Amino acid sequence: MNTLRVLSAGLLAATLAASLAAGLGGCSGSSAAPATESARHTVRVAVVQVASAGEQLRTVGLLGPKDQARLSFKIGGYVAVIPVEEGQHVRSGQLLAELKSTEIDAGLEQARQGATKAQRDMARVKSLYDDNVATLEQVQDATTAYEVAHAAERSAQFNAQHARILAPGDGVVLQKLAEANELVQAGQPVVTVGAAGRGWVVRVGLADRDVVRFRPGDAARVQFDAWQGESFVGTIGNISSAADPQTGTFTIEIPVQEGQFAFVQGLVAKVTLMPHEAQRGLVVPVQALIEANGEEAGVFVLDADRQRVHRVTIRIGHASDGAVAVLDGLAPGAEVVVDGAAFLQNDELVRVEPSTAAPHAG
Repeated sequence: MNTLRVLSAGLLAATLAASLAAGLGGCSGSSAAPATESARHTVRVAVVQVASAGEQLRTVGLLGPKDQARLSFKIGGYVAVIPVEEGQHVRSGQLLAELKSTEIDAGLEQARQGATKAQRDMARVKSLYDDNVATLEQVQDATTAYEVAHAAERSAQFNAQHARILAPGDGVVLQKLAEANELVQAGQPVVTVGAAGRGWVVRVGLADRDVVRFRPGDAARVQFDAWQGESFVGTIGNISSAADPQTGTFTIEIPVQEGQFAFVQGLVAKVTLMPHEAQRGLVVPVQALIEANGEEAGVFVLDADRQRVHRVTIRIGHASDGAVAVLDGLAPGAEVVVDGAAFLQNDELVRVEPSTAAPHAG
């Protein structure tokens, strides 16, 4: 009887041990799946979209008339009068400025008298030549002297005519650069006039590295602090072919329509220029790129089952507003990892969370 009790106790202990082992094994097996799931990296993705990813350029410029002239006198002298004011509208041929004429009239009279005397001398020498008193050489010299004096008279008349500045066309006075009784030099700007016939433009100065990216017809957006919230959409109208010798920049003109707004010379404009390569194409968020090198970069693309990712090498272009253009390597609608890519390996299992990242669709 004692022997049976010992065997029964041993059998019970073995059974309990086996049950406990089985229970522990069952627990270990049931926790394996959650452990594998938690080992997956959590990522967020964004869809490859079609949008504008050309690199825009933001700069500032000044508003002014399309045609403006810095007018000056042909000769130097004292200013007699400038009968116009800045902002005044003028008509074609209207007097804008005039020099004091005392010295100019004296020079013109001197040239006239010189030409008259030279003409008399030439006539007298020719008469003496007809009487065989003067030589042919003397006649030729007298004729040359008359022609020189007559040319000097024409020059003095031309200078006298350009001692007055007249408006070259209808327009507005933009600047007065001198005042009455000031001594000005020949060619020194006195009045700047903007012609009203060809509208207004915003002029922007760009460095050589920037100007080569643009061409006439490229899109532009202009905004003024004077009219908050208003945008003037236009295109580049003209690009200078030579740099400004003082600033070293190239001037770009952007025509803008005045519309209901009263434009004035000198308004500061905020300008956004969009180069011709800013066409619509595939873009991805910049955060999706890994190990970018020149035109190449890597991204992790989510498989169709949304369980795994694989690495793809793509060719990229310009970046703008957080998005980069994809030139090759991706298809529209593909999903790329934008958060967590730095910790991934090729063909790795992942868990996807909703993505808030999206390319800029400018």
